[in-house]
Amino acid sequence: MSHATKPAHCVAAGTPVAARSPLRRIPGWLRPGWNHLPGHRPRSAAEGRRVVLRDGSKVLIRQVQPADAALLADGFARLSPQSRRMRFLARKDQLSAAELRYLTDIDHHDHEALGALDQADGRGVGVARYVRDAGDPRAAEIAVTIVDDWQGRGLGTELLTRLSGRARSEGIHRFTALVADDNTAMAGLLRNMSASLVGRSPGTVEYEITLMPPMPALAPAAGA
Repeated sequence: MSHATKPAHCVAAGTPVAARSPLRRIPGWLRPGWNHLPGHRPRSAAEGRRVVLRDGSKVLIRQVQPADAALLADGFARLSPQSRRMRFLARKDQLSAAELRYLTDIDHHDHEALGALDQADGRGVGVARYVRDAGDPRAAEIAVTIVDDWQGRGLGTELLTRLSGRARSEGIHRFTALVADDNTAMAGLLRNMSASLVGRSPGTVEYEITLMPPMPALAPAAGA
């Protein structure tokens, strides 16, 4: 399951977009053993959470860090040509050093990425990320990529749900996503997240997700 994302401004059909939107060019992958994350990040997000998927497989979901660049290219190589096309909306054969740096050296505020590790062997199996829209700080474009043999297990839903929580905590109210019109798996995931179809172009459809605000903390009961 893969999809590309759309910046806030419209792009004319046929216009090359890879140079304008880093999310369209680069998937994110995690390096096994990336548990030593900088201490300035929240402990729960930095150390991650273990999740059991609907088929019983287990993953660890946590933040991406700069040291993960070594296996970012490896994860890209594990995508099928079809998944690459779904992800980039075009052919993509390799990642540059600059692209690898961009998707691993992130600030976890305007740019966040959560990756999933297979607990059985430590390999990266999926990633979801957002990049805040410079023109609308309450909006962000998203990308989700799942390695082929992990698709259909519910991992995309887990990643996107947790990414939504991170986005809300950073003041983001809305996600946008541009999806290949034949990417039925990604379209289904977005619809399950209450996404609205907001536009169509040749070969693509555009979705928008409104994020619910964080729940306020409850005041302690009297006498508690």
